[in-house]
Amino acid sequence: MREGSLEAPKRHPLDWQSESFYDEELLNKELERVYDICHGCRRCVNLCTAFPTLFDLVDESKTMEVDGVDKKDFGKVVDQCYLCDMCFMTKCPYVPPHQWNVDFPHLMLRAKAVKFKKGETRFRDRLLTSTDALGKLAAIPVVAQTVNAVNRNKLARGAMDAVLKVHQDRELPPYAPEKFRSGAAASPQFPVKTGERAPGKVAVYATCYVNYNEPGMGHDLLALLTHNEIPYVLVEKEACCGMPKLELGDLESVDRLKNVNIPGLAKLARDGYAILTPIPSCTLMYKQELPLMYPQDADVQAVRAAMFDPFEYFALRRRDGLLKTDFKAQLGKVAYHIPCHSRVQNMGHKTREMLELVPGTEVTMVERCSGHDGTWGVKTEYFENSMKIGRPVSRMMAEPKPDYVSSDCPIAARHIIQGMRDSGEAEAADVAASAVRAHPLTLLRKAYGA
Repeated sequence: MREGSLEAPKRHPLDWQSESFYDEELLNKELERVYDICHGCRRCVNLCTAFPTLFDLVDESKTMEVDGVDKKDFGKVVDQCYLCDMCFMTKCPYVPPHQWNVDFPHLMLRAKAVKFKKGETRFRDRLLTSTDALGKLAAIPVVAQTVNAVNRNKLARGAMDAVLKVHQDRELPPYAPEKFRSGAAASPQFPVKTGERAPGKVAVYATCYVNYNEPGMGHDLLALLTHNEIPYVLVEKEACCGMPKLELGDLESVDRLKNVNIPGLAKLARDGYAILTPIPSCTLMYKQELPLMYPQDADVQAVRAAMFDPFEYFALRRRDGLLKTDFKAQLGKVAYHIPCHSRVQNMGHKTREMLELVPGTEVTMVERCSGHDGTWGVKTEYFENSMKIGRPVSRMMAEPKPDYVSSDCPIAARHIIQGMRDSGEAEAADVAASAVRAHPLTLLRKAYGA
């Protein structure tokens, strides 16, 4: 690409099945090349802790260049990256089709995959990313109550910190005693209207988090679909989307999960369903990561085309004049955080647009990484960094003294509230105590009175 080109950034397919992808010598050469470009640029220094870690290694080396950094320390940068994709999407001027071809997040993913293949991944990390296994066990009614009690117990959390290195101060989401799929209402029968640009029927892919942790979000989505007379089905068979395993570098597990999920989803896509997922990371997995891992797989590409964020879908229905606006309740002040995995879907600010349709509602949007980032912010060695990254977000979310604190990512919202509470600032702590944490789906349902 010539300097000054206005071509859009383009991601290349992930060549994860080739032997060279896992060649450590080739990996180190590419890390050194990209690290050198990043060192000479430094535009991403304020995005996360991966770049400051890199620049400190360079600045403290004998040569003060990348060639002076011990290659054994390259992994310190990799460990600080949680694959939010913000450097690729918002900062880096050297992404493809630029001739320097820098895709920092996917290079970090490759390094994580090499580390996993070498057997250097901790048991804790494999456990935390096994969301289906944990959820199926912990969501059994008596077990759920016990797990939740343990997670709130200081003594037990201290032991968990010492043994598993799950930070004792991290507030963990509870497990629900009844899974979403067990209690989900069947769709009323509505006619599918013809001539719609947005598909008139929906398949709901619940996600591990909604199924096991916060089923209310799923029920809110179904209520919104029902209120707007959109027929729906639940995806008949689903497993984890694979994003936690992807972030770990366990690409073989991603492949196994893909083989469980994609056949059923592809059939729904070809039958004309829009597929909705309430968690941005899961939506992104099907929109971006799996299509890049399987660029020639027609089923994967069909699912990509049918996959929607719920608010992206509602915005399309509104465009077609098919979304109801018979709101019955005002929402007041809403501090809304748009998570990284929503931003990189390049769909605009659809959640904010939908909330702003509600009369008597004032939305303040914060467009910055919360710092929790999947399982990364749970871990003892990264907890303090995650709180530091999220501190400005908590401060900005508290500033308007909102009635509601909301994010498309429910764990980000929990993290933001915890940041307010632990900030030491009286006003932020007051907001944490008084504001209601509510998902945007919950807020929209409340506005409809559905």
